[in-house]
Amino acid sequence: MRAIPLFLAALPIPAFADDFALSSDVSAVTLYPQGATITRVVPYTIPGGQHQLILTDLPRSTPLASVRVQVTGAQMGSVSARSDFVPPRSEEETSELQAARAEVERLEAALRAAQGDIEAIRLEAEAAQARVTFLEKLGEGDGVAELDVTSLRDLSAMIGDETLTALKTAHEAERRAEEATLALKDLTKDLDEARQALAALVPEQEDKAMLAVSVSSDVETQGTLTVTYNTREAGWQPVYDVRLTRETGALSLERGAYVAQYTGENWENAALTLSTVRPSEQTAPSDVWPWLRRIYEADVQVRGAVQSLEAFADQAEGRVAAEPVAVEQAAANFDGLSVTYTYPGPVSVASGADRVRLALGELETSAELVAQAVPLSDQTAFLMASFTNDMGELILPTAEASFYLDDRFVGQRPMQMVASGGEAELSFGPIDGLRLTRTVLDRNEGDRGVITKSNQITEDVRIEVENLTGQSWPVRVLDRVPYSEQEDLEITWSASPKPQDTRVDDKRGVMAWSFDLAAGKSQSVKLSHTIEWPEGMFIQ
Repeated sequence: MRAIPLFLAALPIPAFADDFALSSDVSAVTLYPQGATITRVVPYTIPGGQHQLILTDLPRSTPLASVRVQVTGAQMGSVSARSDFVPPRSEEETSELQAARAEVERLEAALRAAQGDIEAIRLEAEAAQARVTFLEKLGEGDGVAELDVTSLRDLSAMIGDETLTALKTAHEAERRAEEATLALKDLTKDLDEARQALAALVPEQEDKAMLAVSVSSDVETQGTLTVTYNTREAGWQPVYDVRLTRETGALSLERGAYVAQYTGENWENAALTLSTVRPSEQTAPSDVWPWLRRIYEADVQVRGAVQSLEAFADQAEGRVAAEPVAVEQAAANFDGLSVTYTYPGPVSVASGADRVRLALGELETSAELVAQAVPLSDQTAFLMASFTNDMGELILPTAEASFYLDDRFVGQRPMQMVASGGEAELSFGPIDGLRLTRTVLDRNEGDRGVITKSNQITEDVRIEVENLTGQSWPVRVLDRVPYSEQEDLEITWSASPKPQDTRVDDKRGVMAWSFDLAAGKSQSVKLSHTIEWPEGMFIQ
């Protein structure tokens, strides 16, 4: 068995003793976050001699340059492929497909009949209204004035009776039309669902590509033809249900994956492997370009700045040009570079229709809980769970993570990647009973506006956390003071009590106070700062 690249696709197909047309299905798929490697394994039997194995059911979107072929049981020769002038395929419809098409046709006929009935009822109403109009005109005719009293009374009675009958007829017709219209909504809904079911069964109406492989054997033989190729029209994304038990601090991640594909053919009972490798993204390191600096005299400073910007733009352009374009549970394998999940059972995914969720197992660890308070922006504290990823696997980033606290759903939001051994912090919603207030006691900033012209600013702030939850909480309060990188811009600050951390997450000026707050108690923090700079200068 050997594999060759498909670099002979443009060569003409030679004449052989016999051509053997083979039908293939997707046998196995390795899915990436964007893209997939698809494998088709096709058994064959040929007599002795030189022959061609021909596949005419590859999706037309198949990137033929990525096709690789392997043959067992015979000697493989040339490989040819084409996406145009492919012989037509005759496919028999399954009983499910025939039944789905018949149901759509039945509902379409019923819808047309119901719409016709409604139109007939509307015509009855219009006819009744026409009778009313005629009777009104009859009472206004020229000969009415010449009638005697008896004849006039008889005419008036006739007009009144006929008008009443016509109005009742019109009203009854409108009522029946409204009832029929309401019934029509259910029929329309059934037809939409039937059309969707039919579309899920027959998405493969696109043209196909053809692959021809020459093989030879001295005797009759059996073997397999294996075809692999890459496509961008498929992918998967992780999804998590993150559950926290507040009493014990137990944290679990129930992992799953959403799988979808738009290749133009259905995958029926394919072996599925999910990989975290991202071949569609950057696969090589960036380059480092020389950094040329120049000095200029004062009179050419502006021109030099323009030239520097142009040089920077050229370097940036070069950097960009140099960068390449880049429930059954699955068993996970982490090799230090990527994670692969091998799903134990076959998977079916309809092209452009299905969004299949697969279970990837559950990870468990323990977390430390704290009520994090940011009174600068929030009125309540939030429950945070800090943990170390000691679960032996990479936690992948996702846009869909659902969070549960004591089996109660608290929200959905994205999650960042957490490397094996890395630390992370997750939020499990607000703690409404931990109330926050931040009061500015005094502020002096001279002239107010976007640019302050005074050379001193002072501010005194009181922060208060009140526990109305009925239980004790470990609390972490975050706030800030301004910082300076200029020697002439002096900033001093004071806090009571003093913060335990004055550079949270390496953010300059961001501080943290940690304390336990008993039920019914409150804790205050006083924070003040002063900013000074030389006269004649401005702060913004």
